[in-house]
Amino acid sequence: MTRPVLSLNGRCAPQVTGLSDASEGFVVPKSRVRKTEVFTPPPKRSANKRTSPPWLAPTMVGFMLAGVLWLVLGYVTNYAFPGMSTLGSQGGNLIEGFALLVVGLGLATQWR
Repeated sequence: MTRPVLSLNGRCAPQVTGLSDASEGFVVPKSRVRKTEVFTPPPKRSANKRTSPPWLAPTMVGFMLAGVLWLVLGYVTNYAFPGMSTLGSQGGNLIEGFALLVVGLGLATQWR
């Protein structure tokens, strides 16, 4: 037997008083059993694909160091270092320094 009960959201919700669904005539259908596929492992990768080329690590570190050096040198010299004023203003040099860092980080994603 069910009786309505006021819930928190203001709607009436039935409250079950100890009777099961089967005694009230509700029948739950039995679920179907699925056939599982046979697992096939992925093909083995060759060892030469897992190694990065020998130039990648030095180039990656070089770009990162050049970017940090560019930013620090520009900050310390107030962008008055020879050659920095011809490449752009303070904002332009910040963009160039961060671009070098981003290129180094992009190369770091390819390092294995």
